[in-house]
Amino acid sequence: MLLNPNNGGIDEKKKKKAKVVVIMGPTGSGKSKLAVDLASQFPVEIINADAMQIYSGLDVLTNKVTINEQKGVPHHLLGTVSPDMEFTAKDFRDFTIPLIEEILSRNHIPVLVGGTNYYIQAVVSKFLLDDSAEDIEECCSNVVASVANEALDVVSISGRNDFSDGYELLKELDPVAANRIHPNNHRKINQYLSLHASKGVLPSKLYQGKTAENWGCIDASRFDYCFLCMDAETSVLDRYVGERVDSMVDAGLLDEVYDIYKPGADYTRGIRQSIGVREFEDFLSMYLSNRGAGQLTSSSEDDKVMKENLRKILDFPEDDKLRIMLDEAIDRVKLNTRRLLRRQKRRINRLQMIFGWNIHHIDATECLLSKSEESWDAQVVKPASEILRCFLKTETELGHDSKSIERDLWSQYVCEACGNKVLRGRHEWEQHRQGRAHRKRTTRLKKAETLKSRETQQQEEDEVGIGIAERHHEN
Repeated sequence: MLLNPNNGGIDEKKKKKAKVVVIMGPTGSGKSKLAVDLASQFPVEIINADAMQIYSGLDVLTNKVTINEQKGVPHHLLGTVSPDMEFTAKDFRDFTIPLIEEILSRNHIPVLVGGTNYYIQAVVSKFLLDDSAEDIEECCSNVVASVANEALDVVSISGRNDFSDGYELLKELDPVAANRIHPNNHRKINQYLSLHASKGVLPSKLYQGKTAENWGCIDASRFDYCFLCMDAETSVLDRYVGERVDSMVDAGLLDEVYDIYKPGADYTRGIRQSIGVREFEDFLSMYLSNRGAGQLTSSSEDDKVMKENLRKILDFPEDDKLRIMLDEAIDRVKLNTRRLLRRQKRRINRLQMIFGWNIHHIDATECLLSKSEESWDAQVVKPASEILRCFLKTETELGHDSKSIERDLWSQYVCEACGNKVLRGRHEWEQHRQGRAHRKRTTRLKKAETLKSRETQQQEEDEVGIGIAERHHEN
C-alpha cells in the first residue's frame, strides 16, 4: 500500500506539524457562524467542506453563507464547481491540501467547515478509501494480483448496463461488500459494480485490506488537527431545521427548484443530489402540466409569472391538489433533513469511537432555543476560542499515537424490532441497541409477547377447566 504523497507518509519526524482547524457537526448546528465569529479573534481563512455548497447555484436551498454573513472573512471552495460536475472526496482532497499550504504560507489558520464528514476524512486521513478504480489499483496492486484468480467473469458484468437491481447484483457478486453498504446507496453500489466490471476484482478484497484499516487514522497525517464539533439535542435540531426550511421557502427556495427542474434528471450527480431537489419532482411535474391545461397560466407566459403563481399555491385551500402536493414536498425536505442530521451525528461518533479522533464537542442547544446572541457568545464562541487558543500554543510533532479501537466494518446486522432496519458494522449495531427508540420498541415487544403468553396460558387453563366441567357434568 502506497501512501498519499500529498497527505502524510513523508519522513518529517523532526518537523513540527502545521495547525489546521476543523469545525464539523450536524446540519443546522451553527458551524459556519462559529467559523466567522472565530475570525474576529484569529487570522482565519475558511475552506468549505459541505459537498453541496461546493457547487454554484441553489444558494438558498444549500444554505450558503451570504456575503454579508461572511463579514469579510475569506471563504474557499464555496460555490466554485459547476453544478453538473461530479466532485468526489478525492477531488476535494486534491484541491484542499494545496489550499491549506497556501493559507499557511500567509500565516493564516485554515479552517475546514462543513457537515460532509467523508470530505473531511479524505483530507485528514493518509489513505483515501473511495479513490477511483485507477488509484485503487495503483495503491493496491499487490492486492489486485493476489485476487485476480478469484475474480468473477468481467464480461458477464460489464455487459449489463441496467443497474436498477444493482444491490441484488452486488449481493450475487460480492456479498461481503453488499453487507457494507445500504441497499439504497445507489452511488456506492454502482461504484462497486463499476470497479468489478473494469478491474475484475471484488471490492471487498480491496477495501478490507490496509486501506480499510487506515481509512480515518490520523496519526501519520501531514497536519495537526483541532476538531470542533458543533452539536445540539436532536429534538431541538429537528425543530430548528424545520423552521429553517420554512424560511428557505420564504427566501426563494421554490424559485430555485423551479429553475433546476428537469424531467428525468440524474439525481446522483452534481448539485441535484441536494436535499430539496428531488423532493419537488412530482409536484413540479404536475404544476408544469397545468400550464398546458390553462389552469394557472397560458403557454405564452414566461417563467417570471410561473414563479409568482408557484408561490401563491401556498395560499390555496388546503384540499387543493397542488397545495397538497406542495405541502407534502416541503414535508419530505424536512424529513430528509432530519434523517441527514442523524446520519451526520452517527458518523461523527464513529470517527471518535472507532478511529480515536479527539473531538471537542460544543453544545448549542440553549442557543438554538433562546436565539440569543449573548448565549451564543458565552456558550459557543468563548469555549471554542479557548480550545483553539490552547491548541495553537501546543507544539505537536509528527508520529503521535492515536490508536483506534478494534473495528468491525463489514458485518451487517438487521434489527427486526425496528422494522428490519439495516445496521453496518458492530459499532453501529451496538450504538443502535443503546438508542432510546430501539429500547422502547423492544420493551413494547416484550410486553406484547408477555401479554400474548399470558392470554395463551389463560386460554389453555380455560380449556382445561371446561374439559373438567364437561366430564363432571357427564358423570
